[in-house]
Amino acid sequence: MRTFLISILLFCAFLKMNAQNISLGNVTIAQLEEKRHPKDSAAVAAILYSNIAIDLNANGNSQKTTTKKVKIYKSEGYNLSNVLIYFAAGKLSYINIVSAYTYNLVDGKIVKTKLKPENEFIEKTNSSYWIKKIAFPEVKEGSIIEYQFTEEGGFSSLYHWNIQENIPVNYSELKTTLPDAFEFKRNLKGFFPPKITSKIANTYNYIATETTYVFQNLPAMREEAFVNNMDNYRTGISLELERIAVPGQFYKTFSSDWTSVAKTIYDFDSFGVELNKSGYFEDDLKVVLQGKVKPDAKITAILEYVKSNVKWNQRNGYSCEKGVRKAYKEKTGNSADINLMLTAMLRAAKLTANPVLISTRSNGIAYFPNLNAFNYVIAAVETGDEMILLDATDPYSTPNVLPLRDLNWIGRLIRKDGTSESIDLAPKKFAADNIAVDYTIEAGGRINGKVRCQYTEHKAMNCRNSFENLKEDAYLDNLENKYDKIEISDYSRTNEKDVLLPAVESFSFTSTNLCEVIGDKIYVKPMLFFASTKNPFKQETREYPVDFGFPFLEKYNISIRIPEGYTLETVPLAGVLVMEEDLGVFRYNIAVNDNVMQLLVSHQINSSIISREQYGILKDYYKEMITKQTEKIVLKRI
Repeated sequence: MRTFLISILLFCAFLKMNAQNISLGNVTIAQLEEKRHPKDSAAVAAILYSNIAIDLNANGNSQKTTTKKVKIYKSEGYNLSNVLIYFAAGKLSYINIVSAYTYNLVDGKIVKTKLKPENEFIEKTNSSYWIKKIAFPEVKEGSIIEYQFTEEGGFSSLYHWNIQENIPVNYSELKTTLPDAFEFKRNLKGFFPPKITSKIANTYNYIATETTYVFQNLPAMREEAFVNNMDNYRTGISLELERIAVPGQFYKTFSSDWTSVAKTIYDFDSFGVELNKSGYFEDDLKVVLQGKVKPDAKITAILEYVKSNVKWNQRNGYSCEKGVRKAYKEKTGNSADINLMLTAMLRAAKLTANPVLISTRSNGIAYFPNLNAFNYVIAAVETGDEMILLDATDPYSTPNVLPLRDLNWIGRLIRKDGTSESIDLAPKKFAADNIAVDYTIEAGGRINGKVRCQYTEHKAMNCRNSFENLKEDAYLDNLENKYDKIEISDYSRTNEKDVLLPAVESFSFTSTNLCEVIGDKIYVKPMLFFASTKNPFKQETREYPVDFGFPFLEKYNISIRIPEGYTLETVPLAGVLVMEEDLGVFRYNIAVNDNVMQLLVSHQINSSIISREQYGILKDYYKEMITKQTEKIVLKRI
């Protein structure tokens, strides 16, 4: 036991000494000489030291001190020398730059360059927050930048901290000093737990607890294909205020589970009260519902009415910004203004409609119960056993076809009586691409053909948004480049605005780049530019789930006309590739009749989310599918 205690003491002393050696101001020649990160040679930079200290006083005001030391290894890391500090609009006096320096090694000596006043900028972003920008001088490969600043604030600064970054973090420390009258729930996320120590802070005229979280040697977050939001998996800490208890003076309990979070939000004047307002739309709603009897007809009519009459101002929120009455009059509002209005109209139409709180993809997954877990609201209608989800902020949404930003695991439905339940946001129907291609191969290698693409569900929504965001000339330029620089003509669209029908686009094309002519033979991939050529899943292992957003089905019906004087020498074999655990299936069928070849191909993914444990199955599937799609037919001159 004595040996064990001595070992623990020595270890703690090492941690303390290590932190002191890398803290603010202690830049060494060895640190500046370091050419690459010892554990990640690909790193463009690294956090040598990070410290965040939060001191909350008995009045609920806090001071936050942030200290960082960053090593720049490569020029790609120069952007880290531009530091952004976000703060409440108009509260510039609450931000104080204590220290900011760049260190370089010149002729074997350390040269320290101080941040100049002209390298500090304020960007007045909007009415909610501003940004203080710091541009460090004399930054080169090998430089070290360090800075410290303080912020004053309240409980808002005690919400969440992401500790892991896109570069390695050698040492990071978070220290909170919180009066015992304020009780917080602590939530940890990510794969790397901290070393946690706590003690009573006796330097105040009230009892407080000082807690320190130490992280060491955190690897860089690596981007992976088809990830919902990298921050969902980033190692971090959040604190949620549970209660304030001042003996004999004050006691208040705050949200501690999803039920109480939902009820608290519903009771807000900017939420539940807004749902009870209906006088502003009653006359208009009678016109909208005229002749509509079935629930589906009512739902579609009301959704289309709200979409066409009130435009989204691009701002999220579950609390109304203007209020439903003003938003209706001014024909614009945030997500709550629009979707609470939608819910109220659905209720007025005698439908069982309720709001659903969600966290958008950019806000991250709602892991832990707290008021900031949600940042958006949509509507839901219960018709028998079916739950129909609606969002009127997107002009091309339809029942159960929500914008991609909404598709973030689960939401929380709240009923009038205050009860709530979890709602699965994952789409149940396949989003389909149905593509018909008819082309002719000429003896010289030119290909001429026609394409008709039909899109449904989320594929149709994405297609229509692409139509709207680009002028037709720019859209066609992108399409020609995407499809191996073909030349497109006779382009047309059908059902561009009629969201209840599939979106359709058709065009003719010609190209001399799709065939390879060698001697008396012609080589061509029968799927042409629709063949997948690169596997998006190249890593040996996967850290995060694969998120496709929605299940999908791609179907190709391709007719190929062989030129006169040629015969088929080689034809790919038909085949079926089935993923384990019913994750997906790929089918490839080919038939030849005289001089026409018929190819039927389908690629189907059955689940919008594939777990990291299933990654190997998915990777192998894509590898085999791409091999099949890129096989060539060989035509030989007779």
